[in-house]
Amino acid sequence: MVLPLDNKAQVAVSIGSKIRALRQRLKRTLDEVAKTAGISKPFLSQVERGHATPSITSLVGIARALGVTVQYFVDTPTEDRSVRRGNELKYFGFDGSANIFGRLTNLSVGSKLEVILVRMPVGQHPSEVTTHAGEEFLYVMSGEIALTLEGTTFVLQAGDTAHYESTVPHAWANTASEEAVLVWVGTPRLF
Repeated sequence: MVLPLDNKAQVAVSIGSKIRALRQRLKRTLDEVAKTAGISKPFLSQVERGHATPSITSLVGIARALGVTVQYFVDTPTEDRSVRRGNELKYFGFDGSANIFGRLTNLSVGSKLEVILVRMPVGQHPSEVTTHAGEEFLYVMSGEIALTLEGTTFVLQAGDTAHYESTVPHAWANTASEEAVLVWVGTPRLF
């Protein structure tokens, strides 16, 4: 599933307005936040105005610079934090990634787990190799992915799972000729 341009534009505006509101509430300048986040001031300004969508790496830097998690910008509030209705599932994406993400859990302060539905299109480039604190669990619902853990690649098909410490260098990619859909469960960070 690919988001129509209108939805992507709405996501960019929503993320940008949340960044601007928080930055202003913290009385931080564009220059201060951009330097701390490792991005340019003009780019941050474009993000805040909804004219650019940050990559995952840029959004993580912005979140760190403002003292929040990435979820602060992409989570949508609901009345009941314990239940998530299927018709409330909204997909979002990031520049630099063809993957589409749908949050299956409602995050609250102190949450220990986060669950994301990931739709990986055909021909998607491998994710960047990452490490971070916590642990991750993957369940492949359909398609096939290649999961690389510490340089060893495992091909996972529908019904396969993986569970690993996030401190292990890891990356994933769609290796099939169809969309891969998986459920990611992990310690809140981003993915």
